[in-house]
Amino acid sequence: MKRILVAGVSGSGKTTMAQALEGRFKLPRCELDALHHGRGWVRRPEFESEVDAFSSGACWVTEDQYHSVLHDLLWERADTVVWLDLPRRTVMQRVVRRSIARAATRRELWNGNRESFRDWLEPEHPIRWAWSQHERKRVDTLQRVARHPRIAVVRLRTAGEARRWLSGVALSPS
Repeated sequence: MKRILVAGVSGSGKTTMAQALEGRFKLPRCELDALHHGRGWVRRPEFESEVDAFSSGACWVTEDQYHSVLHDLLWERADTVVWLDLPRRTVMQRVVRRSIARAATRRELWNGNRESFRDWLEPEHPIRWAWSQHERKRVDTLQRVARHPRIAVVRLRTAGEARRWLSGVALSPS
């Protein structure tokens, strides 16, 4: 596992898993949201070139997102996909809890952007996105798995399964 892509719908724990894998394997990690979102939630013009440069490296870990812009670039370069295919109930609890915390604290997320409760009305807000895209993301990921058979896929279907897998990976020899 040298080039790891963490897949899952918004709220599934992609960033948390990527951070854990970064620490376990001492891999460089790139948070795609930080590269994507410019001030005012506008896509940064450098996004694609920065992802291309990062993912050209010999080893890395990042989240699987922004397919409308990146297409299968990361899948073509990854050797492992850790797929957090969690139940909708788990995802929704997580994404709602995360959004409440972000909106209540007004913590800066990326490039000066902050989440507010008013944002929850937007169709692409993570809560609405996670609900509406949960099943579609599963279908899309299955299709990507079929298109990229050389990639090792670790499909984790519960939060407990993800924790147990991560604990076992920590014990694996490097």
